[in-house]
Amino acid sequence: MATMADVARSAGVSVATVSHVLNGTRPVLPHTRQAVLDAVDALGYTPNTLARSLVTSRTRSIGLAVSAISNPYFTEILQGVEAAALEAGYSLLLADPHDDPRHERKVVQLLHERRVDGMIVAPSADPTDLVDYLRRHAVPTVFLDRLVDAHATQDVPPGDGAGAAPRANALCFDQVCAESAAPTALLVTHLAGLGHRRIALVAGLPGLSTTGERVAGYREGLAAAGLAYDDRLVVSGNSESAGAERATAALLGLPDPPTALVTANNAMTIGALRALRRHGRSVPDDIALCCFDDFAWADLFSPRLTAIAQPSRELGGRAVRVLLDRLAEPERPARTLRLPCTFVHRTSCGCPEEPGPAGAAGYTASSTLSEKGTAT
Repeated sequence: MATMADVARSAGVSVATVSHVLNGTRPVLPHTRQAVLDAVDALGYTPNTLARSLVTSRTRSIGLAVSAISNPYFTEILQGVEAAALEAGYSLLLADPHDDPRHERKVVQLLHERRVDGMIVAPSADPTDLVDYLRRHAVPTVFLDRLVDAHATQDVPPGDGAGAAPRANALCFDQVCAESAAPTALLVTHLAGLGHRRIALVAGLPGLSTTGERVAGYREGLAAAGLAYDDRLVVSGNSESAGAERATAALLGLPDPPTALVTANNAMTIGALRALRRHGRSVPDDIALCCFDDFAWADLFSPRLTAIAQPSRELGGRAVRVLLDRLAEPERPARTLRLPCTFVHRTSCGCPEEPGPAGAAGYTASSTLSEKGTAT
């Protein structure tokens, strides 16, 4: 196996220069850099990452804890994380917390024991133990998709000891998510504009920030349309298909059932459609449907699904870049970044097919939300 010294001899440079080229630790003249890279390629040299990590105390690896297997939305986020990490020269260690707070704490500890440089985590509905562990071990972490309450992530001033009041607005962790409230309100006002007065919501798992924000957006949409809120029309699908199927069936059993339905994630959309079919309800003739989360086959349903599309791959890539910024500047102010969503207008809402090429693929309209970055 070729060594760094072999590469240096072949390129006619010092071992230190080879190290600078491979690690990017110092600018090197272009022709010298190319000579080193040519020698690496010719000799088949592979850097010893284990030895390098012993010297630098960095493994150039990132731990990712998301429910990628149980939630297809996170699969797309994973693709964004992997691409950005690879581009930056980092490897990825993946764990699935299954949205279980106890399992979440366990898998994050296992990732930490693998000496990852930092973590990206989509927290569960009760991340108390998770936050305590990450804070106690000072693990650079970005919370992804779901936000953690500010009081849970506030830092304790050094030297104040246990029980000291946390500093106001001193977040330990960066957070990256998509807008949730305003896009949900947009779906509701769109349905109201089509004449619907009983619009129901199949909400996600209680305790998740995404669930709370989408419920808030639903209420904002009702208020904007001049419609009264009826708590019988808000049911929990627990962010899963089976839960949404039961919740939708309960809505259909009401004395005055809804004429329109908003589902708060892609898995629950599938469950709602299953319940509607089982009860002999046609979309959109019997009930209109809009969903949060677009997915690859949404355009293949009949009718085609009107949806809010989240920038899932961009969310994953942005989380990696925010984490790398944190690793480079550990003392920088914490950030919460919200990325905009897109309204994908198709036909399940009851609107006619758009004529021309746009109608063939479903046309998109911006939800008019822009990225927000707040330092807290």
